[in-house]
Amino acid sequence: MTSDQITQYERDGFLVLPNFVSYAACDRLKARAEELVREFDPAGIVSIFSTREQTRTSDDYFLESGDKIRFFFEENAFNSDGALRQSKEQSINKIGHALHDLDPAFDEFSRTNQIQQLVSDLGIENPLLLQSMYIFKQPRIGGEVTCHQDATFLYTEPLKVVGLWFALEDATIDNGCLWAIPGGHKAGLKSRFMRAESGGTRLEVFDDSPGRKITCNRLK
Repeated sequence: MTSDQITQYERDGFLVLPNFVSYAACDRLKARAEELVREFDPAGIVSIFSTREQTRTSDDYFLESGDKIRFFFEENAFNSDGALRQSKEQSINKIGHALHDLDPAFDEFSRTNQIQQLVSDLGIENPLLLQSMYIFKQPRIGGEVTCHQDATFLYTEPLKVVGLWFALEDATIDNGCLWAIPGGHKAGLKSRFMRAESGGTRLEVFDDSPGRKITCNRLK
């Protein structure tokens, strides 16, 4: 990275690096994700991913997925009788959360020399891969991804979590791209997602002012 890029990253809290990953690498990962979905049998599994009501929708299937590969559906993916409204391939919200450790294709993608150099340039000492997700932006289905900070869900002491997001297809404001608020990383943690002592989860809110990182809605 250049000194100007590092300065911009430290100022804004994010940085866009065009063509960081080759088209071939993107295509290989897309093909592998499609293969995983084809092999996935959703019988008996109805786990919905939502950032709006995560304390309600976070079931054991989700909470115990840190060392597994699991599949999470879009909001409104199912009819009242439990049947999918559309094909399985167009109903999955994301795959997570240990793809980088358990799947060879994601392992290869996640541990390149380029990524090692990138995190080194960012001053990250002893980097640890904590979580990986493959997120779909399905047409005509899915809920709003609300304003949030990654550290709400991936809390560390001190706060050192850094997210690397790879657009495997062209990402624009018309098809569900990522949005961020410049400088939001300097304003402190807004909330923390925690396991509740009585079971389930709870959200401890420190600051309820407008969010500092947002992702645009999917097209309907």
